[in-house]
Amino acid sequence: MPDLPLRARKILFAVVTEFIASGGAVGSRTLARKYGLDLSAASIRNVLADLEEGGYLKQPHTSAGRVPTDQALRLFIDTLMEVRVIAPEEQKKMGDRFAEIYSGAEDPLRAAGRYLSELSGAAAVIAAPRRELRSLAQLRFIPTRPGQLLAVLVFSDGTVENRFVPVDGPISDSELNRVHNLLADVIEGRSLGEVRDLFARRLAEDRMAVDALRRRAFELGSLAMPDLSSRDPLVIEGQARLIEAPEYTDVARLKKVVLALEEREELVGLLERTLAAGSVTVFVGSEAGELAGGELSLVVAPYVDRGRVAGTVGVLGPTRMDYAKVMPLVDATAAAMSEALSRTGGKG
Repeated sequence: MPDLPLRARKILFAVVTEFIASGGAVGSRTLARKYGLDLSAASIRNVLADLEEGGYLKQPHTSAGRVPTDQALRLFIDTLMEVRVIAPEEQKKMGDRFAEIYSGAEDPLRAAGRYLSELSGAAAVIAAPRRELRSLAQLRFIPTRPGQLLAVLVFSDGTVENRFVPVDGPISDSELNRVHNLLADVIEGRSLGEVRDLFARRLAEDRMAVDALRRRAFELGSLAMPDLSSRDPLVIEGQARLIEAPEYTDVARLKKVVLALEEREELVGLLERTLAAGSVTVFVGSEAGELAGGELSLVVAPYVDRGRVAGTVGVLGPTRMDYAKVMPLVDATAAAMSEALSRTGGKG
């Protein structure tokens, strides 16, 4: 905690709170009237000037009030803010909704993003893990035409990927069933990268030369493995809620936000930085690099699939985001997604 007098801390808390609520510059009269500071407007102005000199406030216009800097918002989040507690009944409601999403939704990531966007009133971002870390739940092959099978990969997060693989000669239904049984025994609980490496090791073993069925199973499995170097899916839901915020009535500021949502590279990098954190992480304005010119904040947390990091989930909004509400909401969302994944195993 910086060495700020108690009076300065109280006034800074009031400025940030009012800024988050209104989105506009905050003046001494507003603070004196609404926050019970028991100080004259002149005394408040003196403290505001000191806070501005210390880098905590800035004045958009000479005659305007002041707005908090990223430094002030960071101080507010780390030491001044009182995080709101999510009621047990709300947590249960979220848990039930995510269980429903992961057991039946066609695209669980998008459904989860839409739900979080509704809860937060902002844009929701969800990233699946690097492809090699994704947990594979099932691998099935469906005959399509002579010399070809359709490989169906079902992941623990409920997503499905398909790809065609070539085969030499016909393969009977009974042989396919035995292949499926063999593969089910080895892929359970393993990531895509682990499964790929396992197939390669098994195919290199000498005993594979005399076990034709196992060799065919692992050859088909190896052919079914997707390209692990391609970009991981990133879901953004509720973009309209973000761009309709009062901050972006200015066309130049709106353009920056739209470009950030389209290009996504910097956003993906921020999400990847949180994978090892294990808890809620907040990037305030400039802390998020050049994301929309430093005018956006990101609150994000990792979610897990049966103990393994499965991806990241978060809320993207203007720097005056209601952090006291959003931080516990993102934390609860990550926990609910993790619980839903552990229950469903990606089925359905």
